[in-house]
Amino acid sequence: MDGRELRQYEQWKIEVQSLRAENQHLRNELNALRPQSYRDGMRIGRLEKRIEKLSTENKVLKDRVAELTVQVNLKPAPPSFVKANVPQRKRRKPGRKVGHAAALRPMPGKIDVHQEVSVPVDELGKASCPHCKTQLSGVERHERIVEDIVPAKIVTTCYHTVGGWCPCCRKQMESRAEDQPPAHDLPHAQLGLHALATAAVMRVCYRLPLRQITRLFLQLPGLKISPGAIVKQIRRLGKWLEGQYERLKRVLRAAGVVHGDETGWRVDGKNNYLWTLTNATHTLYHVDRSRGARVIVDLLGKSFGLEGGGKLVSDFYAAYDRIGGTQQKCLTHLLRELRDVIAKRPELKTHSFFKRCKSLVRAMLRLKRRREELSRPAYEHQVKLLEDRLLALSQTTWGDANADRLTKRLAKYRDKLTPFLHHAELDGTNNAAERALRPAVVMRKVTGGSRSESGAKAWSILASVMRTAEQQGRDVVETLKTLLRAAWAGKNVYLLTDSS
Repeated sequence: MDGRELRQYEQWKIEVQSLRAENQHLRNELNALRPQSYRDGMRIGRLEKRIEKLSTENKVLKDRVAELTVQVNLKPAPPSFVKANVPQRKRRKPGRKVGHAAALRPMPGKIDVHQEVSVPVDELGKASCPHCKTQLSGVERHERIVEDIVPAKIVTTCYHTVGGWCPCCRKQMESRAEDQPPAHDLPHAQLGLHALATAAVMRVCYRLPLRQITRLFLQLPGLKISPGAIVKQIRRLGKWLEGQYERLKRVLRAAGVVHGDETGWRVDGKNNYLWTLTNATHTLYHVDRSRGARVIVDLLGKSFGLEGGGKLVSDFYAAYDRIGGTQQKCLTHLLRELRDVIAKRPELKTHSFFKRCKSLVRAMLRLKRRREELSRPAYEHQVKLLEDRLLALSQTTWGDANADRLTKRLAKYRDKLTPFLHHAELDGTNNAAERALRPAVVMRKVTGGSRSESGAKAWSILASVMRTAEQQGRDVVETLKTLLRAAWAGKNVYLLTDSS
């Protein structure tokens, strides 16, 4: 073997060794990948079975969607503002229970007209049937009482007055009758006292649209009046009764307990707010651009609640915190907040905080109802136990955002959740203010609010006067007439605040 062949042999030998090493490495790598390949094969098999199962379920779901789509197209879903139908329940039979006296209309206090209603008589002068002329037997006399109303009519009055210049008062004076509105130089007749009061009650108390009021006046008494005229007259009425409104404000400032609340109100298409203050016998409405604490402070005065003065019942809106003295927060609002949170997150229904908080609030309201049944020591002991439960509940951390948020509210208003248990005149809810706002909310739905600030102010004054008259059991129309007569005569007649 020569040198050339020897070198070639060495190269082949080196190459063979390299191939052997590479082959061994590949064998080792193959042995290492065989378990992973086996596992991957098994996984692929499971995935293929799962895909087949999901495909079958997908086909079933597509068929179901197609069926539901057909049903939806046959009966479209109601709009979001439509409430769901109430399940049919067994209705109670109308009327009183068996054995109770019937509830009938009371008998009239007097008979204004007696009218004889006879039947025909025959040749012998005996009562006979009006249809077949046969003589009647067992003739008796009856009294059938009928109550009716007299059709309204327009009464036009021309007041012949005397006027002149007063050097002392330095103004023109003119005589005026008691029911005569202040004189205006108009090319047509003014509306009288009864028409003004009736239109105001229709608009404010019964919340009728302006055009409905004009149609009623035209159809019943035959009085033609435009919607714009009613608006102007209501503004005039508001100015005449402004003194009564200010007097109501002073009475509520001096009241022992006042309920306060607010809601939205539109004025000329812009967002405003309607505030209300009320107690058992008086109510005040106020429309303002602001919902800040300044409004409630101006209405109640800075001295309200100080030195053992008035007590305020309200919701948890922070603006009421500016009022000093004793405050009671509405427990119904707290229960409503708990209910709303649970509605959004049903899993919190069994949460310890929500169960304990609802139980505590209901126990507080239940104890207040039993105040007269328990002795004073027993009642005070129960109050102390509830206050201890409230303290423990407000100092616990729950680890849930909603529970912790409401716990902070309990801690912040802890001293304002139980005053109604210590003061008999306080209520644990703010239902009085919400009931006072309800007619205004209906008015807002009917009219959309007010067209101007002057109109909003006039409505607030008239609504306050009429609501107060209703609370005191007065005839609203007659009360309005009396107050207008006094305002036209310049007399300080505070009919609605005598009870204060």
